[in-house]
Amino acid sequence: MLDKTLLDVLACPKCKGTLEYKPDQNELRCVACRLVYHIKDDIPIMLIDQATELKD
Repeated sequence: MLDKTLLDVLACPKCKGTLEYKPDQNELRCVACRLVYHIKDDIPIMLIDQATELKD
């Protein structure tokens, strides 16, 4: 589970928008860009080229 302080400062690296934290899926989502940033070993992988497309 990510620290609340960290979640408060994280933003989408592509659009600088708000991210949705999905702890049960271990990911951060940017609805505006439709990208999913995965979390590995409690570290968010905030690289656009490693993000995956958000599925409906």
